[in-house]
Amino acid sequence: MNFGNIDWLLIGEATVDTLLMTGFSLLFTVVIGLPLGVVLFLTSPRQMLSNTIVYQVLSFIVNVLRSVPFLILLIVMIPLTRVLAGTSLGVEGAVPPLVASAAPFFARLVENVLRELDPGVSEACRAMGANSRQTVLLALLPEATTGIIAAVIVTAIALVGYSAMSGVIGGGGLGDLALRFGYQRYQTDVMIVTVVILVIMVQLLQVFGDRLVARLNRK
Repeated sequence: MNFGNIDWLLIGEATVDTLLMTGFSLLFTVVIGLPLGVVLFLTSPRQMLSNTIVYQVLSFIVNVLRSVPFLILLIVMIPLTRVLAGTSLGVEGAVPPLVASAAPFFARLVENVLRELDPGVSEACRAMGANSRQTVLLALLPEATTGIIAAVIVTAIALVGYSAMSGVIGGGGLGDLALRFGYQRYQTDVMIVTVVILVIMVQLLQVFGDRLVARLNRK
């Protein structure tokens, strides 16, 4: 191995692409997954908007998307990705399948966080005449902030791993670089560098998330 022959500019571009994929995917995942998680919680049995049919339908969709291996989802979604993003390649082509995979996962995390709250919070809001929207926005979500942020960090770490797999279909980023150079051209040094960068990303996310959650808990 000769690390001096590595194209560091290419490594830098791939790192930026991975960060972009993860960032945009995380944004859309939270935008979609947070309301979905709240609805799952509210329509579940013994909750404010309990609705067995709605809950079971949403739960089934979430479970199906969560159970499909990401690599298969990448391939299956190629036609839809082309419609949504205009291409199935690069950063733009990787975002839709990343969101489709991560949003149901995040929604379940949000649902579980809300379930762990003290039931007395909802009961107190209802006793004061608050409707469902007011209860969610003014009581449940503020109480669940720490747990939701922890869920965001877990989802972001999962997205880093998913983004690496998107290289199989030309999704760009470090995964694509590792596949094209590290695997197909037997450049072990490139493979090692990409893995190290991915590990560093995950560690930084975890440290940042732990400190943020600890700070919120102190408040």
